[in-house]
Amino acid sequence: MAAIVFYLATVVNYFFIYNILAWGLNIQFGYAGILDFTYITFMAVGAYVAGVTSLGPQQPGTGVVYILGWHLPFPIPILLGGLAAAVLGLIVGLLAINRLRSDYLAIVTLSVGIILYSLVGNLTGLFDGFDGLVGVPEPLNGQVHLGVNTYSIFYMAVSGAVMLLLWFFAQRLRASPLGRTMRAIREDVDVAEAFGKNTFRIRLSAMVIGCFYAGVGGALLIGFVGAFSPDGWSTQETFIIWAILLIGGRGNNWGSVVGSFLVIALLSEATRYLPTIPNNAFLEPALRNIVIGAGLIVVLRFRPQGILPERKAHFPEIRTAAAQAGDPGRD
Repeated sequence: MAAIVFYLATVVNYFFIYNILAWGLNIQFGYAGILDFTYITFMAVGAYVAGVTSLGPQQPGTGVVYILGWHLPFPIPILLGGLAAAVLGLIVGLLAINRLRSDYLAIVTLSVGIILYSLVGNLTGLFDGFDGLVGVPEPLNGQVHLGVNTYSIFYMAVSGAVMLLLWFFAQRLRASPLGRTMRAIREDVDVAEAFGKNTFRIRLSAMVIGCFYAGVGGALLIGFVGAFSPDGWSTQETFIIWAILLIGGRGNNWGSVVGSFLVIALLSEATRYLPTIPNNAFLEPALRNIVIGAGLIVVLRFRPQGILPERKAHFPEIRTAAAQAGDPGRD
C-alpha cells in the first residue's frame, strides 16, 4: 500500500510540474507564436540555480563541484530559479526576437540550447559537468520531519500550490489586453504593427514570462528528485513538452492540462507495463518517446488543433456596431 501511495504521489508531482512547463511554453508559442525549440534549457537553468542555492557549501571528499553553494530557505531557491531562467530568456529574446521570425528564430533558440548544453557539461566548475548536481536537500528539510511516502504527499501539496498560483496568472494574462495583443501578433505581426503595437516588446514579454515558468518548473523538479544533470535536458525532453502542448491544444491552458495528463500520466507511464524485450535493454527507455510520438501523430492527423482547441474570442459589440453602420456581414 505504501508503495502505491508513493507511486501515485510521484506521478501527480510530475503532472503538476509538467503543467507549469506546458503553460510557460503555451505563453510563448500558444499566445505569442514564438518557436522556442530550446525551452527545456530554461527549465535546466531554473533547476541548476535552485540546486546551487539550496545545496550549501561544497563538502570535501564528495567530488561534487559547483558555484555559489548557498543554503537559502524555501521558497527562495524556487523564485531564484525562475528569475535566472527569465533573465536568460531576456538575453536570448533581445538578441533574436527583434530581428528573426518563425523558422529562423527556432534555429537560433535550438543553437543556444546546444551551446549551453556543451558549456555546462564541459565546464565542471559550474554544476559539476556531465555528472550534475546530487544530494539537493528537500524543501523545508529540517522544518518538516516526515517519512518518504508522507513527504511525497507533502511535496505534492507544495507543487500543487505553486501550480495553482501560476495557473491563475496564466489565465489572467490570457484574458488581459496584453494576452489578446499577444494572440493578435501570433496571427499576423504586420497587422499588429500597423495598429501601432510594439510587437518586439510584447513578444519579448511573452518570452520572459514563459522562461520564468520553465525555471520554476525546473526548480520544483530538482527539489523533488534531489539531482539534475545534462541528461535531464536533452532534445527529447523538449519534444515531450511540445507534444503536451500540441496534443492538448495550443493557446488554451486547459488544453495543456489535458496534454500533461495524457502524455505524463497516461502514455509515458503506460510504457512501464509493456512486456520486457529480451536483449534489448536500450530499446525499453525509447519506448516512451515512441508511444508519445505515435500519439502526437494521431492527434495531428485527425485533430490538428489539439484535443481542446483555443476558443476564439467573439466581440458582439463590434458586430452590432458594424450592423448599425450598414455592414451586417462584418465580423
